[in-house]
Amino acid sequence: MNEQLEQLRNELNEVNSELLELLNKRARISQEIGLIKEKQGVPKFNPIREKEMLEQIVTNNQGPFNNSTIKHLFKEIFKASLGVQETEHKRTLLVSRKQHQSNTVIPLKGNTIVGNGSPIMVAGPCSVESMEQLRTVAAALKAAGVTVMRGGAFKPRTSPYDFQGLGIDGLRMLKEVGDEFGLSIISEIVHPAHMEIAAETIDVIQIGARNMHNFELLKAAGEAKIPVLLKRGLAATLDEFIHAAEYILYHGNSQVMLIERGIRTYERATRNTLDISAVPLLKQETHLPVLVDVTHSTGRKDIFLPCAKAALAAGADGIMVEVHPDPQTALSDADQQLDIPQFNDFWSGLLGSGLFNPSK
Repeated sequence: MNEQLEQLRNELNEVNSELLELLNKRARISQEIGLIKEKQGVPKFNPIREKEMLEQIVTNNQGPFNNSTIKHLFKEIFKASLGVQETEHKRTLLVSRKQHQSNTVIPLKGNTIVGNGSPIMVAGPCSVESMEQLRTVAAALKAAGVTVMRGGAFKPRTSPYDFQGLGIDGLRMLKEVGDEFGLSIISEIVHPAHMEIAAETIDVIQIGARNMHNFELLKAAGEAKIPVLLKRGLAATLDEFIHAAEYILYHGNSQVMLIERGIRTYERATRNTLDISAVPLLKQETHLPVLVDVTHSTGRKDIFLPCAKAALAAGADGIMVEVHPDPQTALSDADQQLDIPQFNDFWSGLLGSGLFNPSK
């Protein structure tokens, strides 16, 4: 009896080995199919094909497993095979950390570098309103040692009746002030046709949250020759965010920075919900610099500082905040912009925390 039991166990071991070999063979075939589908631009999951395979398998089932059990087992195998396809897809993305181990480092004007382990501060008004406004903010940033200024020339707004920005004139004003004070300039571009003028006037193209899925704009940014700051969409998953960045790299521009700016949830205590977990996850999954916008994510000046500290502690490569000489008169986002004394307090608190060390 013991000899028979041992023989059956040995047969079972052999079957296990055969099953393992066949499952891995199936996985390899599934990977090849996934690559072909990716090139063709068709979905990897095909429910009709899965149904046909299950019907064929059940037809050939001779027991002792019943058909329900067989269906369950093979559905799990199909699911695992699809997972292998997805894993392989992520591994081949240009933004993937698996594809490119070292961090992407992006030089800006002067000695400013993004992604080298020394965080940067990006500050400036929500909207470009006048030369006096820009010069006032630029002088304050320069005095504080901040080297990167943001300002909105094109302002996509929820309401068509709200201030839409000064457009190309705003870009030219930003260039003049950036040159005057030696600051790198970031501004949002909303139309592919404006890429050429953007390359002539600013240092970094920003693609805003509302345009994260504007694929023609992403393609145009990919063909541009200057750095791009890509904001996470209002309710975008990290996978969608990463693939939006992939569009830019795929079209030839590797100088891409990601920025978490809060996502829309049911919570109303803040303007949006700041997803701090996005910072380490994006740093782990991609090789791109990751910044955090504390202004749009929270909309609350009283918590800008702790949220900025949390972002840096999570590994962020920079912080973005809005600053205006007189927020009460601002043409957009008046309630959430810091005035210059408030910015100086915020900046001092951040430097004093030991988390922000631009010279390390």
